[in-house]
Amino acid sequence: MKLQLEHADAVPTLGQIALAGAGSGIISSIITTPTELIKIRQQSLLVPTTARQVAWQIFRESGIRGLYRGITATALRDTGYGAYFFAYEATCRLFSSPPSIDPTSTDLMAHVEKEVSTLSWPALLLAGGVAGIAGWGMTFPLDVVKTRVQGSQAIYSTTAPHAPLSPTANHQSARAYSTATVVTTPLLDGLGVSGPKDLNPYRSTWSTIVHSYRNEGIGVFFRGLSPTLIRAVPVNMVTFATFEAVVKVFS
Repeated sequence: MKLQLEHADAVPTLGQIALAGAGSGIISSIITTPTELIKIRQQSLLVPTTARQVAWQIFRESGIRGLYRGITATALRDTGYGAYFFAYEATCRLFSSPPSIDPTSTDLMAHVEKEVSTLSWPALLLAGGVAGIAGWGMTFPLDVVKTRVQGSQAIYSTTAPHAPLSPTANHQSARAYSTATVVTTPLLDGLGVSGPKDLNPYRSTWSTIVHSYRNEGIGVFFRGLSPTLIRAVPVNMVTFATFEAVVKVFS
């Protein structure tokens, strides 16, 4: 955020806040990608297991690269933090009175605290709810893509090419990839020689988007959005209200 400001006492614009939020989401994907991958794989198993066992299994099969399966979709999804913080700050500014800023002040946090102090608790709760809706509205389609990529595994075939399957049969086979046995080629990977082709239609962000759209239409990218938004409103109301309360207590 500070890198975008022209001088120390400048108040960030909504565009700068959105850009900072998007950047923070991209950086956070370095941590969230492996943890969400392990969570998705563990939740899909029908036998009791631990997160440590799932992580070790992924590492044994695919190494560090395997733990970062779906990082592109995760990073793209998490750019939605820009819309998240943009919506919160815009709503706060809409309900706050114009702050009287001391032109000699160089404390950015002082400006923010002064703006927030003019808001009522209902306004803060509303801002949190709006942020939750905006954040998930922007990120949900890519969250669907990310979940499909991370919920499946690579599957290889060394057999001769065959006639393409029908859309229905192709989709049914894609659903089975999540439980398919992974065939690795560590020697070929180490020598830089291309091994068998990955036939999983959920092998990458783009292939997942194309395959999902062709077989299920545009609606697939919004499947499950309603309960997510119902959850997002109260959760983000409490999140931001608690954040502002803690800031006021310790400021």
